[in-house]
Amino acid sequence: MNPLARPAFRKILAASIGAAFLSGAARAADWTVDTDASALGFVATQNGKAFEGRFETWTADIAFDPTDLAASRIAASISLESAATGDKQRDKALPGSDWFNVKKTPTATFTSTEIVADPDGEGYLAKGVLDLRGVEKPLDLHFDVTIDGDAATARGEAIIVRTEHGVGQGEFASGKWVSVDVKVTVDISATKSPA
Repeated sequence: MNPLARPAFRKILAASIGAAFLSGAARAADWTVDTDASALGFVATQNGKAFEGRFETWTADIAFDPTDLAASRIAASISLESAATGDKQRDKALPGSDWFNVKKTPTATFTSTEIVADPDGEGYLAKGVLDLRGVEKPLDLHFDVTIDGDAATARGEAIIVRTEHGVGQGEFASGKWVSVDVKVTVDISATKSPA
């Protein structure tokens, strides 16, 4: 008798297929970011003095479940032209070819490759790739999350070495005038998307 025709075998096969389908369908909850209540900023130094800036326009696609980090993900897109620091001369220079070169690369993106418990402390670590000025480099985003029902807040930071992406040309290609390391900060408010 063909083993495929045996009722017991068919039940086992059906159960195995069903389990594989369900495990493949597992997915962390999607979250809708309230960009009006959230902020994406950066901190650097110029001539030895710290200054802060922010990006006014950005989006983030987030799926996160602290009990299922393997299915969690982050994908962000940032309009580089929207950078603002409150200094007219600096804000005029940032979109230019020496810095963000927005005519050629108007958008930066961060895409996580995995999210894990932060080995350096509490919270989480999103390992991913930052594409800035057309140059892709690994980036680690350390963050904490508080979830209260369908609402969540998250705060995090990452360090970008701007010269690795060609941000700062000519006299600004070193840290003489502007720091090479730039701290990026995220402050997120989000609500759980309907299933």
